[in-house]
Order: sequence, then structure tokens, then C-alpha cells
Amino acid sequence: MPSSKYAVVDLETTGHSPSKGDRIIQIAIVFIENNQIIDKYMRYVHPQRSIPPFIHQLTSIGDEDVADSPPFEAIAQEVADLLAGCVFVAHNTDFDVSFLQKELVRCGVSKWQGKKIDTVELAKILYPALPSYRLQDIAEALQIPLHQAHRADDDAEATALFLLKAMTKIHHLPKETLSLLHERSFALKSDLSTLFYEALTLARRKETPKEYALFRGIPYRKEPSTYDVWDKAIKFPSGDAEKEELLQRINTKFHVRRGQAELMDLTWQAFVEKKQVAVEIPTGVGKTIGYLIPAMIRAYETRQPVVISTYTNHLVDMLAEEVSHLGNALQMNIPTAVIKGMANYISLGKFEELLRFSDEVYDDSMTIMQVLVWLTETTTGDLDEVNVSGGGPLFIDRIRKRSMKLKEDEKVVDFYSRCLERCRHSMLLLTNHAMIMNDSERINPLFQSISGLIIDEAHQLHQAAIQTHEQVFSYTNWKYVMSQLNSFSNGQLLFDIQEILMGFHFNHRFSTDRLQTTFEEFMLAFDESMMILVNTDVEYSNRIATRTVESLKSRSLTHESFRIVLRKMNEYISLAENYIAPLQQPKRELTLHEQAALNEWLYWLNEMKIKAGEWVELFLEEPQAHLAIWMEKDSRSLPGSLRIKKSPIHASSVVHSFIDQIEGSAGILWTSGTLTAGQDKRFVLNQVGVSSTVPLYTFDAPTDFYAGANTFIVEDMPDIQQVSNDDYILAVADALIQTAIAINGRVFALFLSHDMLKKTYESIMDSESLKGEYTLIAQGVSSGSRHKLLKTFKQQEKAILFGTTSFWEGVDVPSDELSAVVVVRLPFTSPEEPLFKARSAALQTEQKNAFTHLGLPEAILRFRQGFGRLIRSSEEQGFFIILDRRIDTKSYGQSFLEALPQSFVKKVSLEALVNEIENCYNK
Repeated sequence: MPSSKYAVVDLETTGHSPSKGDRIIQIAIVFIENNQIIDKYMRYVHPQRSIPPFIHQLTSIGDEDVADSPPFEAIAQEVADLLAGCVFVAHNTDFDVSFLQKELVRCGVSKWQGKKIDTVELAKILYPALPSYRLQDIAEALQIPLHQAHRADDDAEATALFLLKAMTKIHHLPKETLSLLHERSFALKSDLSTLFYEALTLARRKETPKEYALFRGIPYRKEPSTYDVWDKAIKFPSGDAEKEELLQRINTKFHVRRGQAELMDLTWQAFVEKKQVAVEIPTGVGKTIGYLIPAMIRAYETRQPVVISTYTNHLVDMLAEEVSHLGNALQMNIPTAVIKGMANYISLGKFEELLRFSDEVYDDSMTIMQVLVWLTETTTGDLDEVNVSGGGPLFIDRIRKRSMKLKEDEKVVDFYSRCLERCRHSMLLLTNHAMIMNDSERINPLFQSISGLIIDEAHQLHQAAIQTHEQVFSYTNWKYVMSQLNSFSNGQLLFDIQEILMGFHFNHRFSTDRLQTTFEEFMLAFDESMMILVNTDVEYSNRIATRTVESLKSRSLTHESFRIVLRKMNEYISLAENYIAPLQQPKRELTLHEQAALNEWLYWLNEMKIKAGEWVELFLEEPQAHLAIWMEKDSRSLPGSLRIKKSPIHASSVVHSFIDQIEGSAGILWTSGTLTAGQDKRFVLNQVGVSSTVPLYTFDAPTDFYAGANTFIVEDMPDIQQVSNDDYILAVADALIQTAIAINGRVFALFLSHDMLKKTYESIMDSESLKGEYTLIAQGVSSGSRHKLLKTFKQQEKAILFGTTSFWEGVDVPSDELSAVVVVRLPFTSPEEPLFKARSAALQTEQKNAFTHLGLPEAILRFRQGFGRLIRSSEEQGFFIILDRRIDTKSYGQSFLEALPQSFVKKVSLEALVNEIENCYNK
């Protein structure tokens, strides 16, 4: 459609509802023809009402800006004439088209008619790895000028520039990709099919570019045929002068710091002597560079890789960036492999099979299109790279790699196998704690023949080890899996299998009826067992509003109903296997679509077998002393919220199953910014079973590193143990409001319970004290992942982020993006939390006090992590505000304060806190 004229539109309005009196205050249109901007149109519009404060705050458009502007009635026909015959383009057409159409009708002007393009849809498909699809985030990522977001003229121009960039990218896609995209584009909400058709028409005359290969007709980017070579080794810098010279090569601003230099020496010594060492080293000392240099040199010398493990895949990816920067700075090649769990990688065979089905819902079609484009770019096949939404994650789960069994043509393009091969040619292997904790269970372990192991974020290894061996039963997940084989409506799997059987003239009616009857009996038994769990009387429970956590350790889950479920399930599985047996005869020739349907059946049948094994382990095995089992449910959604968890009480045996394999043959460094917990210096190391003979070194931050940190204890808060939960929440809400107003910036509010977080958030929202000025972002309330919430927080000038456990650590926010951290209550784990209770009981059998040896050090560790969110460099300033008075009134309170780095600590009233903050800013 080369002759199409595009009108890229953006509106600023007083609100979202024209029917309730909301009006346009600015309209901008950028016209594109023949792949270039040919004209622009912009008008301020008088809304004939005051512009709300929050709209003024968002757009910087006030009543004075529109005072002399015409109402929309005066320009409605002009706008309609300009749009006539154009393709309507907007970033979220659902809003702009709908609002504009209603305004045109209100003004007595004919609605616009034509095709529309939503650049949100377009961005998701063409840039599937972008972390966000807000216009300003797209503009930042693609280096598109956007002078002021939420101004119609700037937004329209940025959208137009994005459209031009996107159209260019479309024309560079392989013709096979374009064909597959065009085929599915008719399921989209906007008319992107026109763009794909135009590009496809031109591409059909071209050869597929050489950088792509085809897997069953699907283009993917070829892997380089050679691996990075190992450069000549550099010598370890033993003296300070040598270290200084090396650091200067990395960055002229770097200088030798005591802690970093000693970390280098300790790591190198551990590697050379093949021993273990533990090092606590704070922020600001350069921990990552401190262990990367000896790791790199040791790998070069021994020609064996060094493994570096950290807590999450996100941290692994950040570490990979650090290695890349180091290599560039030293002008050296550092062959590096990032290795994650098998299920992180795409199975192209499974993806191709699913493409054969045509009965997709919108979210499936969108995700397929994203994956098709991503395959032309990715060199890793890591599905974490694809940013999907809605029902997209469910489709992504269907195409994850689950098995090493591969057909011949899959072997060439199996990304996980590529990754394993890359490991054999790499000097640094970057992975996560879960991967190393599972290594001893692999047929071919990945991390055995190594010259060194670095466990970063070592304080998280205990949790990772437990989680890798934790079993989880989810009612909704079970229902989803079990429904896949028995969905009988047109286009569903059982219907498709029946159609295939009919095509081969098999008399399937009796076997189908028997299969469905057995499934109904199985489901009846399953639902009965669920009701037993829902109505279980327990000896104790931790009730938090409607949510209940109940230990099942004290009773045996051997009710006859659980055995009946297993028997009925196995009967159904057996019948389901027999049902498709005729189709597995070698002489039967199936079409590609029929083969795909059969493979889907076999996939879900295998999932059912896995579930049957889980059922035995969770509900029919005798309780074991080293395991805790508990149930979680929410009375508002039963049985849907039902979850059963079974977990090891201690992690040391899991950790040793890996460490024992390499101990004595490779050096091991345990490191973290928080390895010690107050007086219990070896708390973290003891949790994971590190021998007391392994030396522990702790280093302080550089002098004056925390000079900008101000710690305040608010002494006129109500005593959390003396007032009701609701009264305390009201006091917390008031303290957060006053703090936010005084700071005039961004605040972290750290909670322990989702219920208290939600109620505090709602209390502040209801008060409207911050309405129009502050953005309130609440974990579990606001939509999006932790990463997305944090990104939104950083982009606001004034905001409060309400976070629970996952926000206490591992979150880096520069000082200009975070002004204060507010601790709502000291981070003690609830004594009734099942795993904590089980660990406490185990300590009591050893004649140890559970509070002293577990509860207090665990809380201090988390408290230190919370403080660590505030100051990330010596130039930063911030406020660490503690609302829980127990830190001042209880004997253990001093242990928390002594665990913090040296910083200014003061007890103040809430009113005095506000004055202190204002005085600091005035200075």
C-alpha cells in the first residue's frame, strides 16, 4: 500500500470519558506519505471547564494555555477533513479513536472511517524484547526524540518517527517471517495486515538473507560458526601498584580500594590453593570487579572455566553485561556463557507444531508474532528475552524446552544444546543458584570440571536451595492441565483426536464415552479431596485477613479420598494412552496437522503422569522429619486459591550435594554485601552448612561512604503490639503522607504483609492527600512485575512504592531516583509461618533458642538489606525511617542499629522528622 497516507494522532484530554464531560485540550496530527513526514497540525482546545490538577501535572497544560483557544466544536470539521482518507495511527488507538469519534458525533460531524494502526501492537510485535511499551520507554530504547511526554505535539511526532522506524524494520524481515506474520495479522485489533502485506509483496522477489536459516519454514538467526578464542593470559596483579595499573586500564576513575584489593587476593588465594573463603564486602567497594579479575586470570591459566553463580536470572544478565564491559575496557576477549535452566529456552519443534493450529485466541496470535520476529534476532533462545502480556505467558509455557529428546532436524537449532556447547568453549560460566543446586541431579553435570566457583549473593543460596527442592500443588494449575485432554468443543484437542480417528474409520464412540466417564469419575474424586482440604480443621493457623496459612505436618494426609483420586487418575491416564494407540501404528500416515494434534495429546498425557507422581509425594507419603508441609488458601476464592507446599526444612544437605563434588578440586568464594547478621557472624554460612573452619573476612565501606545516610526512629508512632492493626495502619498512612510531602520525591515503603500493604495503600488513596501530585505504586495491587513497578517508580518525579519481601533487597535505585526508605515494621518472620516454625522446632530439639538463633538474625539480615536500598554511592543522600518503635523499646532493638553501617541516627517525633528532612534539603 505505497500510496497510503498516515495520520498519526495524539490527544490530551481532561479525562477518559467524553460522556461524563471530559474534553480534548490539545490535538496533534503528523502526516506521513511515501515514508516521510509531510505535514503537521496542532491545536490547543478550550475544554469549557477547568483542567484538573493531575492533568496539569501530567501534561503541563494549564487553564492559561487554553484560555484563548477555540472549543472543539469550532475545529471539529477541520479535523474530520484532515483525517479523511488517511490511515489513523495512534499509540493505543482504543483511546484516541474512541474519544475522537465521540467528540465528532457530539459536535454534529460525521465519524472518521478507515483503517487504523495501533503502534502499541506494532511495537510489541516488531520489538518483542523491549521491557516496556509506553511511548516514552520506546522512544528512550530506540533513541527517538521525545522532548516532553504527555504533550500531544511531542507524542504525535515521536509516534510518527517510531512508525517510520518500524516500517523500515518490517521491510528487512525475511519473506518467510513476513508471510507467517501476515497470515496471523488478521486476528489483531488494528489493521497491521496492510503493513505486512506491502512488505511481503516486495520481499517475495528477494532471496532470504544469509544470516538466517530455516527450521521447517521458520527463519531464525544463524549462530556464528566459530567460538570466541581465549586470548593470552594476563598475570595476576599481586601488588597494589599492579592492581592500580590494571584498574586504571578498566576505568581512569578507578583506584585501588582496601576491600577490593583484599577481595582480589583472597579470591586468587582460594583458587590457587583450592580452598574455601567467605568475604562480606559492602556496596561501594567494587565487589564484582574484585572477583572477576582473579576469576578471568585463573580460567586463562588453568584452561578450565570459573563458575559464577548469583540469585536470579536478572542478576545473571546484569553480570554478563559487567563481563562484557570488562572485556571491552581491557581490550580482551573473555569467552563467556550464560546458562539457565532448560525450560528457559525455546523448543522450536514445539513452536512449529503449535503454528499448525488455526484456532488461536488473540493473545496466542500476538505472542506467536512476537516470537517469529524474536527468532530473527535472538542468539540465545532464552525466552526471558520476550516481553509478553495477557495470556502470552501461557503460550510461552507451551513452547519451553522440556526434554533432551530431539528429532534430527531439531538438533541443528536446539538453543539449549548450543548453550551447553558454548559452555565447553568458555572461561566464565554465569548461572543462577538454582542451576548449581540442581547440578548433582543431572545425568551429565555442567559444573564439575572447573577451576573455581564464586557464589555471589551467598545469603540467598539458602532460599534458592530450598526452593529448588520445594514441591507445590496449585489447584488452578491442576485444573488447567487436566482440562486439556477432555475439552470436547469444536477446535479443542479431544475433538481433533476424535476427528482423526473418524478419518481412519475407527469405531471410537465406545472408547470416547468410556474416556469421558472415567474423567468425570476422576474429577469427582479430585473435587471431593479438595473439599476435604478446604474444610480441614487444623491445630493452628496464621490468619491474615481472608488468607490462611495452615500447617499440615501434624496430620497424615492419608484420607481414603486421596487414594481414590490416584486410582481414578491412573485409570484415566491408561485409557487416554489406549485411546490414541491406533494412531501410533507405523503404517498410519498422518498429516502435519494430525501429527501436531497427536503430539499435543502425548504432551498433556505426560504432564498428567507427572501430576500423578506429585500427588503421591504430596498426599500419600508418610510425613518426614526433615520436611515441612502446609496449605495456603484465601476464603474469597475457594477452592481456586488452594495451594499445598512441601519443602525441606534445612538447605545444608542440598548445598553439600553440589559443593562436595568440587571441594578440594576447585577454589570456592562465598561473598555478599550481607553475610553477617549482627552478633551472629556466621548465620548465613551456618544456614548453608559451610564449615566453621572456612575463614570469614568482613570489610567496611570506604570512609564517609554513608555520610549522606540519615536514620530516624519515629518515637511517637503507636506501639505495634498495643494497638489494633487498623489503628497502626492509619498511623503508617499518615507518616507516609507527611514524609512524601516533606521529601517531595520518591519513597520506598517496605512492608512484611500484603494485607497491611494493601490497606495502607487504600487508606492513602481514600484520604486523597497526595492525589494529583504523587503516583502510588503497590506490589500486588498495581499491575506488572517487580521490574515493571520499579521502572514506573523511577520515571515519576513524585512517587511512593509499596513493596513487600522482594523489595527489601536486590533493587538498585540511584539517589536521584530514591529519597527515602520507610521501614513499616521490623522484618521478623511470623512465628506461625510453617517453614519458620518447623526450623524453630528443630532448633529447640538441639536446646537452642529459636529467637536468638533464627528469628533475630534473619530479621537483622533483612533489615540490613533494606538499608542497602538507600545509599549506593558516596555521593548519595537519603533517609532511612523506622516506624516500628520496638527498635527503641525492646532489648533486641540495639542489635538492629549496631548491624547498620555507621550513619547518623536520631529519635524524633513525626513532626520533627518533617522538620529534619526540610532542614537537610535547605542545607
